[in-house]
Amino acid sequence: MSGIVEGRVVIVTGAARGIGRGHALEFARQGAKVVVNDLGAEVDGTGSSGAAAEVVAEIEAMGGQAVVNGEDVSDFDGAERLVRAAIDRFGGLDVLVNNAGILRDRMLVNMTADEWDAVIRVHLRGTFAPLRHAAAYWRSKAKAGERVDARIINTTSSSGIYGNPGQGNYGAAKAGIAGLTIIAARELERYGVTVNAVAPAALTRMTANLMPAGATGADPDDIAPLVVWLSSAEARGITGRVFNVRGGRISVAEGWHAGPEVDKGSRWDPAELGSVIPSLVEKAAPNALTNGRIPGRED
Repeated sequence: MSGIVEGRVVIVTGAARGIGRGHALEFARQGAKVVVNDLGAEVDGTGSSGAAAEVVAEIEAMGGQAVVNGEDVSDFDGAERLVRAAIDRFGGLDVLVNNAGILRDRMLVNMTADEWDAVIRVHLRGTFAPLRHAAAYWRSKAKAGERVDARIINTTSSSGIYGNPGQGNYGAAKAGIAGLTIIAARELERYGVTVNAVAPAALTRMTANLMPAGATGADPDDIAPLVVWLSSAEARGITGRVFNVRGGRISVAEGWHAGPEVDKGSRWDPAELGSVIPSLVEKAAPNALTNGRIPGRED
């Protein structure tokens, strides 16, 4: 098979279903060798299934190369074994797509510590651990004088970068992933590694209760083209960016930046700020809605 990522070795975590499955299949269509990583768990992280093997079978049926991997990406040593599995099976690693995740939605006043920890562990630690081991591998190659042209694609969410009530644990993890993406991009650029993230909107098992009935343009397979392109040689100059993507719509998420400012030139007295802070807030753009649009600028 040939395509935009022909011959590249790719790890996709959470690749058994939904968006991750779409990634794995599109990578294969475009000529990549794919490590299909998934525990096969339910949306809340419990249970298991053989869905990853079904994805591998689909890839092999179309003439592609793929292998199942069942490591827990939130386990530091397991993430190292995942990276090593790609190298041992296919001779190297070019792309890491961090997609694995679970949901345990709850309003803050009802959320348990276990519900918080489980989601933070899978999403945030489960992005850090594979990223860390892949980065170490590419750094060693670069320091040995080998040419590196590698990619990391993380998965954030509008719930994290814009906010969504009832998803404090998930949103905090996804906001952390967006921040980690920018930091990792700056750290790894010198080694020939780009790091970007996508904030996908799609109708999957994880979002079925969040999307309006009859939602259109929300096919999970629609996310893969952007992820695959970001993994290609053509995307070498793109790093440290977060992209919103839903259906055929792609936009660049513009992160926190300094807005209206006042500088007294010395330490403030708290009593002085009552006439200062409201004025600054009034001049500032309002926070984006969950869809990423600034109120009053939705068009």
